[in-house]
Amino acid sequence: MKDKRKPLFWWGLATGLMLSNSVAAQSVFSVKVENDMFASGEDGHYTNGVELNWTFEPSPDHWTQLLAQGLPQSIMSNAGGVSYRFGQQIYTPNEISRSELISDDRPYAGLLFGGVSLHNDVQQDNWRQATDLHVDVGLVGPDSLAENIQREVHKITDSDKPQGWRHQLDNEPILNLGYRRQWWRMHSVGGKGLEHGPSVSAALGNLYTYAGAGYGVRWGDRSYGLPAVAPAQGGRQYFSRTEDFGWYVFASVEGRYMAHNLLLDGNTFGDSHSVDRNEWVGDAQVGVAATWEQWQLAYTAVWRTKEFDTQKEHDKFGSLTLSRHF
Repeated sequence: MKDKRKPLFWWGLATGLMLSNSVAAQSVFSVKVENDMFASGEDGHYTNGVELNWTFEPSPDHWTQLLAQGLPQSIMSNAGGVSYRFGQQIYTPNEISRSELISDDRPYAGLLFGGVSLHNDVQQDNWRQATDLHVDVGLVGPDSLAENIQREVHKITDSDKPQGWRHQLDNEPILNLGYRRQWWRMHSVGGKGLEHGPSVSAALGNLYTYAGAGYGVRWGDRSYGLPAVAPAQGGRQYFSRTEDFGWYVFASVEGRYMAHNLLLDGNTFGDSHSVDRNEWVGDAQVGVAATWEQWQLAYTAVWRTKEFDTQKEHDKFGSLTLSRHF
């Protein structure tokens, strides 16, 4: 019998080895949970995601500095911050109690991944340029253990039993690159910092391929970046430690041209369930973050336009991120 614990064991071991070599004087560990129940009270589509994130300031001789310095300067010249990420995501159609193939709704799919992100800031007089480069590897399919986890959680919570996982996407390894650049204009309003500005993003790989543009705004106490929600790869989870209570509110919009989405298009090689993907997808998100001493808690609500032709209504889901500064 196949040992279903092996994928999680090896991913956990690899993540642990990365973290053991990266603990720095200034670092932040975060646990992020994304769920449609946080915003809509329903269960379907992007139904759940969990991500562990370790962000730190790398030393001058850290391997990520060599990688960043080997890139064209127009992309990134050095790594001011590094994040190691490990997570799982679960996707289902809306009616999980049906056992037959629901041809006009998205496929069942589980995603297990690990990744590394490089962050770089270029500070000017009253604005800064923030750049993020992401690399993710992992797999989609039964070995992600999405079916097992959803069944156990629904058993504990006495929720509807998912019946259609036999129609899920087959096992497929994934490799994805992501890039994001944002220009933040800085002001002082009401004694708090106000930052706002446009962004561009892109991804290339067999999981997602897209190009996007957006605009974000943040007002409150000092922090870095905005929380990211899939398909965007891990956002910055770094914040400044303080003895006082701090907070900020944020909002953003983003439009993407989706050239490829494995979770909707189906397996790259071989037959699987798929739906007709919409090429243009938009997100709007709002949220709030509160900081006390070494802790930060952030909540994000996301509204997403329809991702495929036969989708009946847009999706709503939320994200909670608990972070601790070390």
